[in-house]
Amino acid sequence: MKKTMRRTTILAFVMVLMLGLTAGASAETIVFGDFSWDSVQVHNRIAGFIIEHGYGYDVDFQFGESIPILLGIRRGDVDVTMEGWVDNWLEAMYEAHVAGDVISLGSNFPDAPQGWYVPTYMLEGDPERGIEASAPELTSVLDLPQYAELFPDPEDPNKGRFYNAPTGWGAHDINNAKLESYGLDEYFNSFDTGSDAALGAAMMRYYERGEPFVAYNWEPNWVIGLLDMTLLEEPAYNEEQWRENYATAYPATRVEVLINADLPATSPLLTSFLANYNTTIEQTNEALAYMQTENASAEEAALWFLNNYRDVWSEWVFAPEVTERVMEALAQQ
Repeated sequence: MKKTMRRTTILAFVMVLMLGLTAGASAETIVFGDFSWDSVQVHNRIAGFIIEHGYGYDVDFQFGESIPILLGIRRGDVDVTMEGWVDNWLEAMYEAHVAGDVISLGSNFPDAPQGWYVPTYMLEGDPERGIEASAPELTSVLDLPQYAELFPDPEDPNKGRFYNAPTGWGAHDINNAKLESYGLDEYFNSFDTGSDAALGAAMMRYYERGEPFVAYNWEPNWVIGLLDMTLLEEPAYNEEQWRENYATAYPATRVEVLINADLPATSPLLTSFLANYNTTIEQTNEALAYMQTENASAEEAALWFLNNYRDVWSEWVFAPEVTERVMEALAQQ
């Protein structure tokens, strides 16, 4: 993936600072900003393991909500978070940018999609499971009225059931507005799942039975990593239309590595590593799927990633000796 202009600038800056420096141990502790969702905890621990064992720093993880962690990065109480969902924090990010307190090192993984998903076996079938394609021409949310009978609502069989985001999420109300704007409320009821865990469990039940379902979801997510799902098309994102009635695709969300503005000067080697940190949605989905199927912790999922993607993370570090130290530490786990 192409690096952002800011990432290129940071890399050039830290390469100058790196002259004459080594990757020796430091008494400094690098503090990661942790949030409640699994993917950021996994990425923080992947980076943390490399920083601790490859560069010799202590690491710590501070849990909090999005804006308090961002404020912590601004103050220097937190050094880095590997997932800054900046489009969800636009006002706060603008203030941090103007003040010069926070630096974005570019994307951790490509812009995160979200929308309405159906199992791919509805479109293509699944011969190994004896499933025939029930809706081979279903490609868009606008096609759903012709297939409403495939998604019967147990509480109202005259309509289909759409599995919505949990109540209280912004996406929940947006999806309800989409149903109305697309004229789908005539054909579908919105079902509130109560939590993201309940939404994932409902999708798993249908998938294991090989039955049709349509549900809101997002990436990276363990459900998408574990199941073969297809994101239905919507009209291309249009900001004016979005503000009017949401009758357009969700805008892709930028997920960036954010650091305190002093880190390039105090820890140039780490900044260069963090600026190089770059994964894919699919790799993150796989790590989250591993967490789900193995009932693994974020730390265990990070070790799984490091063991299975050496060719990926070894490109993030400049010195071969750093890779060697990380590999030695992995062998001892």
